[in-house]
Amino acid sequence: MSQNFNNHKRFSPPYHFFTVPLILTGLGFAVYAFVKTPDLTHGLIVLAFMLIGIIGLFARFFSLRVQDRAARADERLRYYILTGKMLPATLRMGQILALRFASDEEFPALVDQALAEQLSPTDIKKAIKNWRGDYHRI
Repeated sequence: MSQNFNNHKRFSPPYHFFTVPLILTGLGFAVYAFVKTPDLTHGLIVLAFMLIGIIGLFARFFSLRVQDRAARADERLRYYILTGKMLPATLRMGQILALRFASDEEFPALVDQALAEQLSPTDIKKAIKNWRGDYHRI
């Protein structure tokens, strides 16, 4: 299936639909048990679930930052290949990530428009006529 504005958001089912709900459910049960019987064991279980949740959030955050850096490098190179110039440093990361969906033909003009009109990432995505799918970032 080809990507477009309406279906470009991606999920990792094991993470988004299994791991996160499981951690939240476990934390909920642990808090309930602690409130019902506040003792050291239940308190440690609550703490353990909180730590697991925090580790999961940081793991997700760190992997997204790495993906952002790779996407920024890709788009800088693509812009240089297409225009012979450096990608403007005033573009925000969200704008760069949105611009990665633009075809090569419309990419340089859309960069200029994003800067001139300070387009949001959503506005940039909506302005794309020839969508270029990104099937790797989750």
